[in-house]
Amino acid sequence: MRTWIHHATIVNEGRKFVGSVVIENEKIAEILENGQTPASPCDKEIDATGCYLLPGVIDDHVHFRDPGLTHKADMATETAAAAAGGVTSFMDMPNCNPQTTTLEALDNKFADAARKCLVNYSFYFGATNNNADQLAALDKTHVCGVKLFMGASTGNMLVDRMETLKRIFSEAGMLIATHCEDQNIIRQNTELFKQKYGEDPDISCHPLIRSEEACYRSSSLAIQLAKETGARLHVLHVSTARELELFEDRPLGEKRITSEACVSHLFFCDEDYKTLGARIKCNPSIKTKQDRDALRQALATNRIDVIGTDHAPHLLSEKAGGALKAVSGMPTLQFSLISIMELVRKGVLTMEQLVQKMCHAPAELFQIQGRGFIRTGYQADLVLVNPNKEWTVTPECIQSKCGWSPMEGQRFHAQVEKTFVNGSLVYDNGQLYKEVRGQALTFRRAL
Repeated sequence: MRTWIHHATIVNEGRKFVGSVVIENEKIAEILENGQTPASPCDKEIDATGCYLLPGVIDDHVHFRDPGLTHKADMATETAAAAAGGVTSFMDMPNCNPQTTTLEALDNKFADAARKCLVNYSFYFGATNNNADQLAALDKTHVCGVKLFMGASTGNMLVDRMETLKRIFSEAGMLIATHCEDQNIIRQNTELFKQKYGEDPDISCHPLIRSEEACYRSSSLAIQLAKETGARLHVLHVSTARELELFEDRPLGEKRITSEACVSHLFFCDEDYKTLGARIKCNPSIKTKQDRDALRQALATNRIDVIGTDHAPHLLSEKAGGALKAVSGMPTLQFSLISIMELVRKGVLTMEQLVQKMCHAPAELFQIQGRGFIRTGYQADLVLVNPNKEWTVTPECIQSKCGWSPMEGQRFHAQVEKTFVNGSLVYDNGQLYKEVRGQALTFRRAL
């Protein structure tokens, strides 16, 4: 089967040009420009005039709630949301039930994914205070990294013993992805705000309880440990301008300490609590407009290496309450690409930079084999997106099982039209082909 996607504006590896791509079976067979035609006949043609053709988005940070919390999300529903949003690969976090903190739980998750996932997948192994001895047994060619909660987390996975932290940093032997918030600072702030405002302070107190200082203190510690041990560290969901000072503005290939910014912290700020309330409650918290704008500005530099989502669905009923009682997390995966395209439209970054942060850099950072770029011989994970299609998000279009999004009512100016996973069309203008199955990601482990 050969498919010819032609007259697209291809955005790839710092270039933007009109050309075409031929998919043969699972892979990219030809990349053509300057009016070139395929070397042999194609079974199917797609006229992509006016559309961008991009590598599929790779999201390094999702919570699909599977197993154990599937009343709000599961691998099938959330990979449908991924496909509808142009996301062709994801890396899922361990705080499900049972937690992915044993080799058995990890193996079960991979087996489940092979049956359910419409897009490509990998899973983090969750570090705890008691399982560091299992790190050496991990299959580093298929496990994307070790997830380390250096702050309060869902499922009580906080690692707070300095001896254990040092051992994990020293012995992981692979990328360590950290959630950085200092629990002692959060605990002190919680007590102060409860004394002042009662058991459940208003949602506007959330960024004051889970404060800038809590983030900075914990991120600083993680970076200090990484420097002392030589560990490969990836700091997730940076949320403050102050934390940006901790990261170097150097090319990704020259660094062993990298950073992620999430759509939620790039799109929202504390002013949005007035209208969206706990719908945008997440950890780390959405902070000030100044923090948001600093994160946006960093996208045009190398201080922020990748853009992820921290996609974390909950039922709306679970979001009831204020700063302490409402659960933290929001579903954003389906709208991540087009949300960042809004920032392109505003001149915050270029399309080439978007593709670098959402496609190329995750592939390079995790050393993913054969994905993240439009290159001959690579897997045909591709997305066609119309950059001039205005539309408004309604509940009816939401694929996530929880059935809502903080993006409801948002007017976007770009829309995903088609998503290909390993050469198969999995999403086409609102239609999902749910018989498609993704593949386990494979990693070259030169870390």
